[in-house]
Amino acid sequence: MILYHIFLLAVIQGLTEFLPISSSGHLVLTHAILDSEDVQGAWDNNVLLDIAVHVGTLFSVLLYFWRDAVKMLLSFKDIATGNVKAEGSKLTLFVLAGSIPVIIAGFILHALEPDWIRALYVMATTTIVFGVVLWWADSKSPAKRTLENMRYRDVLWIGGAQVLALVPGTSRSGITMTAARFLGFSRVESARYSLLLAIIAISGAGFLSSISLLREGDLALTLDALVAVLFSFISGWLSIAVMMKFIEKSSFTVFAVYRVILGTALLVLLYSGVIG
Repeated sequence: MILYHIFLLAVIQGLTEFLPISSSGHLVLTHAILDSEDVQGAWDNNVLLDIAVHVGTLFSVLLYFWRDAVKMLLSFKDIATGNVKAEGSKLTLFVLAGSIPVIIAGFILHALEPDWIRALYVMATTTIVFGVVLWWADSKSPAKRTLENMRYRDVLWIGGAQVLALVPGTSRSGITMTAARFLGFSRVESARYSLLLAIIAISGAGFLSSISLLREGDLALTLDALVAVLFSFISGWLSIAVMMKFIEKSSFTVFAVYRVILGTALLVLLYSGVIG
């Protein structure tokens, strides 16, 4: 793939992965602009590169939340000795427990590979629907709770909601932030837990992608993937920094409105035959 194609793909992924606006929708539009073949086929052929840019964003999460990452890493000693009530141990267990549903569902979908789940019409529709749901949760729910008073019941609800993100257009960060807001967590804390959950979710996708790359033995594709990781890492870190500052004083409404506009634009392009 041409270098500037990889650059655009990686930067767009990095900028949109952690914002609750559906990174998959932006990737489809990017492929529609860059690829001469039909978009659905182009998207399927670029799945490995799309996952590669997700891995880059994983590194950006680890860098931005390095204190939480270190605390979680060190907590495994406490967990092994049975000290599960320590602050670091609780955070680690909440992230691991919240990731179990999507890991199970992800392996099932990876084995079944249903065609409908990658349909562009489905992705465009979910972009709109879950944008509205995000707005509703953010505008109607209180915003006082923190991760310090999180319970496993909350973890179950948010982890279950994350399974919906396996359907393109839902947005992993969007649906987990939405669930956390419904449960009364503040915007900053909702985003914090959502991004920490990304560590496990993206690691799993990156592992499956690495296996596919090794099986294909395509050196050029592997190099493209590594370049994509670098670019998405840089843009991902910038995206997190800007979003976390923004939601300290503002709501998620602007993201919800943007999702509706994006999804509507995709449906118009699909029904008009511009993409398909």
